[in-house]
Amino acid sequence: MNYGDVEESVQRAVEWLRLLVETLGAVVIAAGIVVAVFGLVRHALNARGTSFTPIRLAFARYLTLALELQLAADILSTSVAPTWERIGKLAAIAIIRTALNYFLSREMRDEQASEEPALRGRATVPDAPAGPGRGH
Repeated sequence: MNYGDVEESVQRAVEWLRLLVETLGAVVIAAGIVVAVFGLVRHALNARGTSFTPIRLAFARYLTLALELQLAADILSTSVAPTWERIGKLAAIAIIRTALNYFLSREMRDEQASEEPALRGRATVPDAPAGPGRGH
């Protein structure tokens, strides 16, 4: 087996791996869509008038994971026999996907932070029983 054969075998293996990672990203998005649709249907039937932010946040987590998988697939496709054109495309894609991921993560964090006080406000803590030395 010469160097050309080994290089070709590695390229084929990486291409299959890239295809697998891209497929995994698509499966994650599909799973997120299914979870979001079921959550929205359940919300429409049971929780009228309440926020559906938890459903959005759950879907955003799926999208964040899918973006990371897609970026990994792009890195794989550029890792074997890279050209300056492919490297430039990868850089542009990485910047766009990283920015999307950053803003999506920031929105999830902001939404969770704004939901926490509302959730704490709904929780009721029973009054402590009056006992000796409690003034009642």
